[in-house]
Order: sequence, then C-alpha cells, then structure tokens
Amino acid sequence: MEEDARRPPSLPVPEVGPFRRSFWKSPLRGPWLASFLSAALLPLIVICSLTGFLSHAAYNPDLGDNALFDQGVDLYFFDWPTGPSWLYVLTQGLHIITGLAAIPILLAKLWAVIPQLFERPTARSWAHGLERIGLALLVGGSLFVFATGVLNIQIYYPFGFSFVPAHYYAAFVFLAALAFHIVTKVGVMRAAFRERGVLRPLREDLAHTEPEPELAGRHTSAPVAAAPPTMTRRLLLGTVGVGSAALAAMGTGQVVGGPLRKLALLSPRGDDFGDGPNDFQVNKTAEAAKIPMDKVGPDWRLTLEVGEERRAVISRDELLAMEQVTADLPIACVEGWSTTQTWTGVRLSELARMAGAADGAELQVISVQPAGALRQATLTGDQVAAEDSLLALKVNGADLSLDHGFPARVMVPALPGVHNTKWVEKMVFAT
Repeated sequence: MEEDARRPPSLPVPEVGPFRRSFWKSPLRGPWLASFLSAALLPLIVICSLTGFLSHAAYNPDLGDNALFDQGVDLYFFDWPTGPSWLYVLTQGLHIITGLAAIPILLAKLWAVIPQLFERPTARSWAHGLERIGLALLVGGSLFVFATGVLNIQIYYPFGFSFVPAHYYAAFVFLAALAFHIVTKVGVMRAAFRERGVLRPLREDLAHTEPEPELAGRHTSAPVAAAPPTMTRRLLLGTVGVGSAALAAMGTGQVVGGPLRKLALLSPRGDDFGDGPNDFQVNKTAEAAKIPMDKVGPDWRLTLEVGEERRAVISRDELLAMEQVTADLPIACVEGWSTTQTWTGVRLSELARMAGAADGAELQVISVQPAGALRQATLTGDQVAAEDSLLALKVNGADLSLDHGFPARVMVPALPGVHNTKWVEKMVFAT
C-alpha cells in the first residue's frame, strides 16, 4: 500500500507532433473534401472489384488445374461464356483502367483524412474503437491491394508471397472495411453536403477559400489552427482528376492497343514483339518457359485421349490437311494488355469428334512445358464446342513463331490469355 501511495498518478499520453490537432494546418481538409473524394472513388472501386472477381471466375477454377491457388473462399458459380469474344478484354480491361484511375483519388482521400489516423484518445468509446480498427484495415487493405496490383502489371514481384491469393484475399478485407466505413461515415457525408452543397466549394476562388468548419457533434479532419490557403479546392481536385485521367489513359492504351498503344507507358512489354505477322505481345517466351526444343521439332505429334485411352496421334502436316478455320480473336492477359490477331487452325470440336469424345465433354489441354501452374488448362464442353474455338497453327497467315506457341496452341473466344495454352502436345477429353 505504501508503494502504491508513492507512485505518481498516471499521466495522459502527451499530444505532440502529428498527435496534436493543431499540427495539421491545411485549410482544405475537412468533411466536405473527404466526402467529395469518397463519392468520386466509390464507383471506381465498385467496378474494379466486380471485374476483379469476374476475372477470377473467367479461369473456371472449378475445373481441373485451372485454379491458381487453393481458394478456401471462392466466388466461382458459373461457367465462363465464349461470347462475345472480347468479353474478357472488357472485364479485365475495366479492372485495370478503373484500378489505375482510382490511385490518385485514393491518395488524395488518405491525405484528406490523415489527421484522424493520429486521433487522441485512441478510442473514446467501444464504437469509436471499432471505427478506428475499421479505418486501419481500410487504409492498410487499400494500399496493399493497389500496390500489389500495380506491381503485377509491371510483372515485378519483390515480395516473398504469391501475388494472386494475397491480392484476392486482401480484396475481401479491403471491401469489408470499406463497407463498414461507408456505414459509419454516411451521416458525415450527408451533413457535409447538406451544409456546403455538393459543388459549391468548387466555385470559391483563393480569396474566398475558407477553412472547413467542424460538423456539430462529429469529430472530423477539419483544422483547428488553419494556415492561409495556397490553392483552391478546385485546383486540388482538378490536379487529382488530371492524374486519374492520365493513368486511365495509360491503362486504356494497354487494353485497347492499336494507335492508343503509345499511351501505354506502364506496359512492361515495349513495342517490339517479333517479326512480321508474329509481331505482337508475348506473355512468356519459349526460353522463359523452358520449352524443350526436341519436343517442338519435326517429330512433334498431337495426342488425343479420352479418359486414359489414346484415340489418335496426329502430325502437324496432318492437322494442316484438315479443314482450316480462320477467326479474329483477342488475347487478353490478366496484366491488362490485349491484342486481336487473325488465327487459323482446326476446330476443337472437330478434334473432339475425331477422338470420339462425348458431346459436352470437358477437355484438358497439356503443354510440353515442364510441370507447373501454366502447363495445362481445362475447358468446358461449351468452350470446346464454340465455333471459333481452335487449335491454332497459323497467325496472320504465317506459321506460329516459337514464342507464340509453335507447333500449335489453343485459341478460345473470351478466355483469359493464360488458358489459351501454347506448345500443345496432348488433349485429354473427359469420359
């Protein structure tokens, strides 16, 4: 008891540096600015999230080895269609474009609310404590999801974990935190827009740019000791908008290609991809895939099996002697780039008929690549039966180059590029 009596009373954590509200002096911060940025960010995040989950579904992870990881939580619930042929170009393109466009707005939003990350006391009540936890998950989840997404576009993986499952599961954390944040902050947004209007602060010139007032009964990021303004809110948001539009244009150039390809400054692929008719993007070269040259030479044969029964062994010359079908089909990569070329080859449905496979049978396509995640893919019966689903032998009137899958590769409308298997050596139809 005597020892307790001698102990000095506990003192509150001193509010120094960024923990002092007077440390944050920008007169532009406040509930209106945070609400306006949230309103601009939300539709981009909704589109980016929906198309991201559609990208996962496009892999048909329920089939064979199509899943890129052991899901645990899986939103797969339908077979990805084969039409229109540009479907995956659209969904994955929107995913990349909206994700890039959201980055400047997200960073501006974090700047607008950063004083709230340093609030003291840390938790004024249980409800406030839960709100702070949700905010930490929202900030951390958003930075992780967008940073790993940009690094994936650049095909750069400095982290020591697998990108796909980490990005996938982090998206659930981010979206759950975002939904909680919206529920807790919708009242602040309504009050801010009711008091200041949705667009009225954008009409203020520098002389009339005033610090935002606090909202009655609410703790916000409005400054308590504001410095004089050095720019208007219109200039701030205009700068953010220009940055967002520029990144969206770069993503669009990567997705659409053609004359817009010059805008794709974030694309890691460059402009020189090959020679003549094969001069277009290559996701992975034969050298990078460690293709054994003896397996793609003159002795190459395509094996057709049903179950474990071998039904046919066909040379490339024999394939070329069959009915040839030509179709304009895009390749769209998860990284966001796409390109449409003219492919010629034998219909997969014709090969299924030759093998004596049942109608609607699934097809496992196996490459000569060494065993690995990209060595094989499984197609649904509908994908096999699609009129333009081909075992392609030529592109733009010329033989496939080795980097583009010589002697033969699969081309299926609307399928992610990684499942248009290159260097095919075997097709196994389900019984």
